[in-house]
Amino acid sequence: MEFLRTAAMAILLLSMTFESGEAVCNMTQEGFDACKPSVTPPNPPPPSAACCKALANADLPCLCSYKNSPLLPALGIDPGLAMTLPPKCNLKLPANC
Repeated sequence: MEFLRTAAMAILLLSMTFESGEAVCNMTQEGFDACKPSVTPPNPPPPSAACCKALANADLPCLCSYKNSPLLPALGIDPGLAMTLPPKCNLKLPANC
């Protein structure tokens, strides 16, 4: 039950952030939308140019902090697939990610 409550709060906070026009880890809603197909199972396509551009401008250490969060699965994002995006976009993951 606590997991569901935490996930619901995280989704609510993220949606409020995007609705206010703010970015999360320097990624806008458009950036997340561009990358979502590439992090959604079962057969994700390679990241688009728009996704890679959004990731190039993102705060990757900040994004890494979400890899074990219940937020990603609650949004339909596979954390394992999400961690493969930067290398696919020729970006280096932070060492502690």
